[in-house]
Order: sequence, then structure tokens, then C-alpha cells
Amino acid sequence: MKLLRFSAVAALIFGTSFAFAAEGLIQIKSPDSVAVTADRFEQAAEDRGLNIFARIDHAAGAEKVGKTLRPTELLIFGSPKAGTPFMQCAQSVGIDLPLKALVWEDEQGQVWLGYNDPDYLASRHLAEDCPVVTGIAGNLSELAAIATGKSR
Repeated sequence: MKLLRFSAVAALIFGTSFAFAAEGLIQIKSPDSVAVTADRFEQAAEDRGLNIFARIDHAAGAEKVGKTLRPTELLIFGSPKAGTPFMQCAQSVGIDLPLKALVWEDEQGQVWLGYNDPDYLASRHLAEDCPVVTGIAGNLSELAAIATGKSR
């Protein structure tokens, strides 16, 4: 039920630029490059006091082994302030923390930002009633809106 409520709200916010692909993955179109979208996400996360633990350039990694990959960057981020209470609801959620945001360019040149839906993670770890999930979902939605230029 929470997933459907969140999906409806997100669809209103993001309009046609919002999509579900893989189960539990929220994807939002970005009009900007991978680098610009990831930069905006990183800055917005830092502005909210979140820790950026790593930023991984998968395309650069592919190049190191003689392969090509369209621009793809992964940001690993979080905060014990939200992560700890989530893990207190279900310690196994630690396998999915810290949170991650993936920014990539698809075959048509469209840039996407994707992240795991916190409601999906809560369901996966049998913590559907965890009170911090709604706040985490709202914060991720705000970060995604800033990163994709939907909110300034």
C-alpha cells in the first residue's frame, strides 16, 4: 500500500518522466548529462548533511579493462541518523545500506537517475511498519527532483 501511495505521489511530481523498471527501482529522466545530474545529486545530499561515501565512474572502470560503457556513475551515500533506525526495525536492511543512486545514459542518449525504493527495501526486509521509511522516501524523492532539475 505504501508503495502505491508513494508511486502515485512521485508520478504527480515527475509526470511522464517517472518510471519503474526493475522491481523496487525508481527511475527518473534527467534532461542533463550524467555528470551534471550526479553533481547535483551529490551537492543536494551534502547540503542535507548526508555523507557521500563514494562516487564510482563505471565507464572509467570499463575503459581500464579495454571495454566501453556509456556514462554511468554510482553515488553511495547516507546518514546514521536515518540508517540506524531503519536497521533497528530490521537489521538485515544493512545489506542495502548505505543508500545508492545510479545515474546513467541509455542507448538513446537519455539520462536516468535511479535508486532503490525505500518501501521496497522495507518490504524485502519485513519492516513495512518501520516509521523512518516514509521520511527516507520523501528525502530521496526531493534529492532526485533537485538532481534532475525538477526542483530548484
